[in-house]
Amino acid sequence: QVQLVESGGGLVHTGGSLRLACAASRFPFNRWMYWIRQAPGKDFEWVSFMNSDDGTTYYADSVKGRFTISKDDAKKTLYLQMNMMKPEDTALYYCASSSDGLGRGQGTQVIVSP
Repeated sequence: QVQLVESGGGLVHTGGSLRLACAASRFPFNRWMYWIRQAPGKDFEWVSFMNSDDGTTYYADSVKGRFTISKDDAKKTLYLQMNMMKPEDTALYYCASSSDGLGRGQGTQVIVSP
């Protein structure tokens, strides 16, 4: 079973940036590689995902134009660059093999202050 370890979260002000990383024991860890998030009291929300075969990327409307998903095959790592962050981006962020969190790691906390 593939192991995923997320990192890079933290506390930022509105308008700030963070880069999340997802280190995988096997890479790509799935044909479709997701970043999802979960705010307190809410369900998982997919943020972005990538087709590992051809690099096609997809973004939720809420993050389009602000977030960028990328990968480094040599480092076996999936990234999420988050710019122009908003308080509503506050959540626990996971990488996963599906939009509902299959195979996710422990997550990394992101807090965006007003």
